[in-house]
Amino acid sequence: MNQSLLDFLKRMNVRQMMAPAIIVFVLSMMVLPLPPLMLDVFFTFNIAISIIVLLVAMYVLKPLDFSVFPTVLLVTTLLRLSLNVASTRIILLEGHNGPEAAGKVIEAFGHFLVGGNYFVGIVVFVILTLINFIVITKGAGRIAEVSARFTLDAMPGKQMAIDADLNAGLIGEDAARKRRAEIAQEADFYGSMDGASKFVRGDAVAGILILVINVIGGLIVGIVQHDLSAGDAAATYTLLTIGDGLVAQIPALIISTAAGLVVTRVGGDDRDIGTQVGQQVFGNPTVLMLTAAILGVLGLIPGMPHFAFLLLAAVMGGGSWWLQIKNAAAAAAPAQPVAPVEALPTENLEASWADVAPVDVLGLEVGYRLIPLVDKGQDGELLKRIRGLRKKFAQEIGFLAAPVHIRDNLELRPNAYRIAMKGVEVGLGEAYPGMYLAINPGRVTGTLPGTPTKDPAFGLPAIWVEAGLREQAHVLGYTVVDASTVVATHLNHLILSHAGELLGRQETQSLLDHLAKESPKLIEDLVPKQLSLAVVQRVLQNLLDEGVSIRDMRSIIETLAECALRTQDPMELTSQVRIALGRSIVQQLFPGTSEMQVMTLDPQLERILGQVLQGGGDASGIEPGLADTLLRETAMAAQKQEDLGLPAVLLVPGSLRWLLARFLRRAVPQLKVIANTEVPDSRTLKVTNLIGATR
Repeated sequence: MNQSLLDFLKRMNVRQMMAPAIIVFVLSMMVLPLPPLMLDVFFTFNIAISIIVLLVAMYVLKPLDFSVFPTVLLVTTLLRLSLNVASTRIILLEGHNGPEAAGKVIEAFGHFLVGGNYFVGIVVFVILTLINFIVITKGAGRIAEVSARFTLDAMPGKQMAIDADLNAGLIGEDAARKRRAEIAQEADFYGSMDGASKFVRGDAVAGILILVINVIGGLIVGIVQHDLSAGDAAATYTLLTIGDGLVAQIPALIISTAAGLVVTRVGGDDRDIGTQVGQQVFGNPTVLMLTAAILGVLGLIPGMPHFAFLLLAAVMGGGSWWLQIKNAAAAAAPAQPVAPVEALPTENLEASWADVAPVDVLGLEVGYRLIPLVDKGQDGELLKRIRGLRKKFAQEIGFLAAPVHIRDNLELRPNAYRIAMKGVEVGLGEAYPGMYLAINPGRVTGTLPGTPTKDPAFGLPAIWVEAGLREQAHVLGYTVVDASTVVATHLNHLILSHAGELLGRQETQSLLDHLAKESPKLIEDLVPKQLSLAVVQRVLQNLLDEGVSIRDMRSIIETLAECALRTQDPMELTSQVRIALGRSIVQQLFPGTSEMQVMTLDPQLERILGQVLQGGGDASGIEPGLADTLLRETAMAAQKQEDLGLPAVLLVPGSLRWLLARFLRRAVPQLKVIANTEVPDSRTLKVTNLIGATR
């Protein structure tokens, strides 16, 4: 039996048992009588715990460091009220025996602090209650209420900022989870403090009511039950009641002050309140010197207390003089010499895997004048745009690309930036913060003074103009963008152009894992049972290389699962997937239900290209003269399409689509080659150009 009890006690957590035990004990004091000695102990404990709470509030660095404060406030309020009930019981029962009947603490507060004068005690008690109720508690409650409201209003913005930092790769998942938890705790804390301040206010009201009830009850008990005279009853019971009220209100005032210190805590630096006050209030020698001069003048006026004013003036003046000497010595002190580090012999330095630095998938390097655009501390506009375009890329293309790692590069020109992919430069440009790039879309009605250049993303003629010419540029028909938009647009264009390269093995696996959350059986049956991860990655890269979104992964996976039994060839699988995605491909090129105005090949040219393909050849098997003519006529036809405001789309038989798409991609990058089988039956076709008809 004893062993079982010991085992049970070992399994129990003492700290977990302590909190409910204290609450139960505090509540039990309201109904159980306490001897005067125990009452003295608990009153002393109440004063001690209030001092502890005040000191903890002064030394916290931020409010969340004392997040349990609302609970402490409730418990201490309950403790004071329980002591009031217990002391009221013993005062009314034993008060006729003399002031010491209610314990030494109440007697000391009734005699020593107010000199045994119950009228003075009532005045002091009322003043303390008013200070606590009207000044401290009301102010702290208002601050907590406003802080709770502002914190709740700011929560969506803070959550979005955390998500943006996470998407941009600036923080990890653990750090994001921790910051989200801190935001939620902060909102809960200020909300709790807003409600907890009502405890202190109620405690002050209860103290006044208890005082009145005790005085009236003491007079009745003393006169009626113990045959005391009215004067003796008033002197005895009023003095004990005042002592009881003061011994409860002083800790209440201390706790209220602690609440005010917690909710008024401002600043995220690692300094407590005492250090901040010392540095910010008494750290300026000029302020202390002016204060000393004013006090000195006041101290010389006849009739003023010269000793007090002149003493404080001397103290302030001495403090100012000491601070000036201290600051001058700190400014003149030479920097501590750094001991030279003895160079190690090169033969002792061994290479390690730490020397192998991974290459960033996407990188942006900026000159020093562009640093404010990407500096988080300066709320860089470009940093926000990069986060936004990465999220937009994931929504439109269908997978989450690697984060863009940004760094400064002093080797670049001050206003230059460089975009790198897997360590290789893919874009270079210049941007001028504070200026605007006026891009000529081809229909401007005038010229602007500025620095001529070209739009780095699309190569259109443009001019860097001053901010004052922005409206004029709009009127003349220019497209006007700021410096951060120029860089973000260039970066977005390159990311879209190289989307296939950004889809690595890791991204493909993450994409399949994401899809498996909704369709686990679909992914399980395909990879790796029917197709390897490498084949799926190659198919997705083929689609991305031709500007096809992979958002509809369900259709892609279903098509691959259906065709995997017939072929493992990535190109053939890509063709089948394109047929399945035909509706979305056509919709992307020709929005709405309008007819498709496309270019096609001359039937004779189709037969020739078909013979090249049947011979097992690729684009290199096309006769050079024919290849040159095909490239030239396709480029001309594509330009005509764009001049008409139409997309450059070439419609070919399905067997030739892959051949021509690869052959024409470099010469006519804006051209889209689609197969007949990819066009839905509901769409109508109109041929605008026939390539090869003039041969």
